[in-house]
Amino acid sequence: MEFDLLIIGTGTAAMVAAMRVRKVGWSVAVIDEKPFGGTCALRGCDPKKMLVAGAEVVDAQRRMRGNGIDGEVKIDWPALIAFKRTFTDPIPTKHEQRYREAGIATFHGTARFTGLTSVRLGETELTGRKVLLASGARPIHLGIPGEEHLVDNEAFLAMESLPRRIVLVGGGYIAAEFSHIAARAGAQVTVIQRGSRMLPHFEPELVGWLMEAFDRIGVRVLTETTVTAIERNGSGFSVRADANGEEVKVDADLVVHAAGRAPALGRLDLKSANVAVENGRPKLNDFLQSVSNPAVYAAGDAALRGPPLTPVSSHDAKVVAANLIEGNHRRPDYRGVPSVAFTLPPIAAVGMTEAEARKSGLRFQLKCERALDWYTARRVAEPVYGYKTLVEQETGRILGAHLVGPHADEVINLFGLAIRHGLTADDLKSTMFAYPTGASDLGYMV
Repeated sequence: MEFDLLIIGTGTAAMVAAMRVRKVGWSVAVIDEKPFGGTCALRGCDPKKMLVAGAEVVDAQRRMRGNGIDGEVKIDWPALIAFKRTFTDPIPTKHEQRYREAGIATFHGTARFTGLTSVRLGETELTGRKVLLASGARPIHLGIPGEEHLVDNEAFLAMESLPRRIVLVGGGYIAAEFSHIAARAGAQVTVIQRGSRMLPHFEPELVGWLMEAFDRIGVRVLTETTVTAIERNGSGFSVRADANGEEVKVDADLVVHAAGRAPALGRLDLKSANVAVENGRPKLNDFLQSVSNPAVYAAGDAALRGPPLTPVSSHDAKVVAANLIEGNHRRPDYRGVPSVAFTLPPIAAVGMTEAEARKSGLRFQLKCERALDWYTARRVAEPVYGYKTLVEQETGRILGAHLVGPHADEVINLFGLAIRHGLTADDLKSTMFAYPTGASDLGYMV
């Protein structure tokens, strides 16, 4: 079967690109070895944040205890998972129906390239004039004995019951978010992080303040500790690690892979399509096109040119669709893309870090303050609240903003807007925000 465009994957990037290209009359086929919908809707952002909703209730009750709130609330894990499934369960059918209603052919199976633009799924051979890799990401290979005992984010989000003891291997977004959910649901949680601190992509001062929230809920965090083996121990597991030459052993009922993700390309046999790979990702030009096979493009987590975030997948897909339809002319623009770890409270960032700004040679004003006495924090009895902002001296442009505390996940979007559209600190200060809201603090932060 021949099509104008073959898309491998059915997540955000695939949906956006498929609909745009189909709209101008191209014949399109989408292929997925997993249920249709992609990581964000089925195995990532959306279901995770539905579990966070339960943790937020517990967190709010504990913070407000003694401040007018009495009684206990607790998470019923099976019921919370059932609530999550009210969102995730209908998605594959809805996505497949949406593709078909748009006249897009749908195929289930593992695609392998057999030529420059041809793939095979079982006994079916598909050929396209163009191909888009939108296959998402997978957990990286750790190369440690017992790695097969690790479960991934998908398995964690599908657990019908909550294990008593959970170990998370790695200290990034997944570890931070899952530990906050699981601990508030009653699990004993240990995070084992090879680096010197958790959440290395966020500013160290803010992460330091956030660690108080980890302590508050009883999450044990072992930094500068490298997992060396995972061994089955009866019905559970023993996680062995090295902490600067000293052996550490942690017993667990569940061990979660939270040590990073990479483009899911391994099963595609990209060599057969002459698609060059560099550092685990397709080697692309500025138009998100393969440098070695101009018929192939990549978007989202499969490309990993921008931050591994859902809005980036959508943005990449729009870039690719425009280049497919009109010829290469559009390049991705990743300015002002906010990033959030949905811990409680959340931590967020957009733009340059302090280290990046200093390396750039720009002259800037730095403001960094822990603001636990501000009304936004006091109103909800949250002791973790603070910010770091970087403003260019000559122009007043916002170079970077970093927040932790109540509403950080929403307020960071305003800083993202400012960075992407060149708004200045004076523009933000002169804006009248609704009061009292998290956004009304913004003028004091720059």
